[in-house]
Amino acid sequence: MRYQFVLPVPIPDSYLSYPINGQHFSVFMLMMIKKYFEDFELDHTRQTKGRTVTETDIVIHAGQSGDFFPHHMDEEWCKTQPFKKRIAHGTLIFTIAVGLTADVVNETAMTYGYERLRFIKPVFINDTIKVTVTIKEKKDHKKPGFGLVTELVEAHNQHGELVMVCEHILLANKKETNA
Repeated sequence: MRYQFVLPVPIPDSYLSYPINGQHFSVFMLMMIKKYFEDFELDHTRQTKGRTVTETDIVIHAGQSGDFFPHHMDEEWCKTQPFKKRIAHGTLIFTIAVGLTADVVNETAMTYGYERLRFIKPVFINDTIKVTVTIKEKKDHKKPGFGLVTELVEAHNQHGELVMVCEHILLANKKETNA
C-alpha cells in the first residue's frame, strides 16, 4: 500500500516536483511494509540519502527547542571558541538523522526507544549528513509474540567523518503470533 503526500518543501532532485500557484511542491511516496522480527538479518546495512544542514534549520530548531545558546546562534562569539564557527544543535542532528532513516512504514514494528546517543564531532552550517543503519542485535521481548531489534545508527558528514551515533531499538511482532 502506498500513501501520497504533497508538501511545500525544498525539492531534492530525486523527488518529482510540480508548480501550483507559483509554488513548487514535492511529491513523495510512503511505502507500507510488513517486516517481522524474524525478517531482520544481523549485520544488514542500509544507507540514506544526504541532507544538508542550513542556517534556517538551526534557527527554527532553536525556536522550537528554546536552545538559543551562543554556540548555535552567535557567529561573532563563536569566532572566539575552539570550533571558530556556529555549530548545529546535537538534538537537531539527531532529528535529521532519524528523519533520514524514515523511508518506509513497517506495520509490524515500532520504535521502542534510543540508547547510547553520542555526538562525536560538530556539524556546521552547510554540512551534509548521511546515515548508515546496521542491524546489530535481536532478542526476545518479555511480552510473548514480540522481539527487540537493535539498529546501530551512524551519521557521517560529507567528509565521511562520524558525527553522531546511537542505537535505535525496535519492538517487532513475531510471525508465529500473526499466522
